[in-house]
Amino acid sequence: MTPELAVIVPTRNERPNVVPLFARLERALQAIRWEVIFVDDNSPDRTADVVRGLAAHDARVRLIERYGQRGLSSACVTGIVASAAPYVAVVDADLQHDVTQLPAMLRTLREERIDVVVASRYVAGASVCGFPERRARLSRLAVRLAHCFPRADLSDPMSGFFVLRHEAFDAALPHLSQHGFKILLDILLSAPSPLRWREIPCQFGARHRGTSKLDALAALEFLALLLDKLTGRLIPIRLLLFLCVGGSGVAVHFAVLSALLAAGVGFIVAQSGAVLTAMTSNFALNNLITYRDQRLTGWRWLRGLFSFYAVCAVGALANVSLGTLIYRETRVWWLAGGIGAALGAAWNYIASRSLTWRQP
Repeated sequence: MTPELAVIVPTRNERPNVVPLFARLERALQAIRWEVIFVDDNSPDRTADVVRGLAAHDARVRLIERYGQRGLSSACVTGIVASAAPYVAVVDADLQHDVTQLPAMLRTLREERIDVVVASRYVAGASVCGFPERRARLSRLAVRLAHCFPRADLSDPMSGFFVLRHEAFDAALPHLSQHGFKILLDILLSAPSPLRWREIPCQFGARHRGTSKLDALAALEFLALLLDKLTGRLIPIRLLLFLCVGGSGVAVHFAVLSALLAAGVGFIVAQSGAVLTAMTSNFALNNLITYRDQRLTGWRWLRGLFSFYAVCAVGALANVSLGTLIYRETRVWWLAGGIGAALGAAWNYIASRSLTWRQP
């Protein structure tokens, strides 16, 4: 029989939390047909092994393992798509969300004409424990930024604990960015028409095991999500990040070139060193930021670096060749330089996406 509620739990190094979370769900959802889907991003601590052990003895437990992909939002999307349940809940694996609230949240969805029930940290009656002040400040700042969008006018659009009608998710799915760590905001901003929502006070507990996934890169991904929505997805967010990294590479290039020239190194050697350093910097930053969800590690990192060198070498050749040709015809240096640079950047983005960070 199809479950009524699917609980989606994205995991990355949450091994000690899996069994306690399942036990809490069992106690809270006794009167409901439910399933829990753990979406694990190849956790080094072997979180998937614990989930697999539970699934072997309880058909309500399902496991999806992802390789070559990372990210909370995309993990949630993967889990929701895999379920046929009419209602889906998103819950963190860190045991900070009070899953005893799920029956009431589901009941509200059943009885009222709304699309999503959100557990908010910023309404009367909410209880937040173990929330570091620095993280609280960042959360409040993110909420203020999200409120720039009329569809995200609820008190806590950054909540990671909510219950949603599957049909509402399906309508938003083609427009989702799947960047960053806040899938609720992505759904709210991607739905074809504004979602009808209700907020309840969140009982947010302290993390007992593991470490928070919120870091500077996660914050950058959040800004990338907002930028993606502001541009109407006309420009791929990866391309925007790739170009920003390329801009930093220009700064690295000139810094290294000037330093080597000041040290008495000949121009050809200094220029070569600057180019190599800038390409290495661009690769490292793209691997860390632009392709964070497909990050290369170990030997794959080294192989990717040399692949990126090759891609950029071809891009540089195309840049110079086309720019020279246009300059000979027009004698307009900025036009020739701009078109050459645009061709080189387009080649580097397309080729590196296909060869260096191959799409799954």
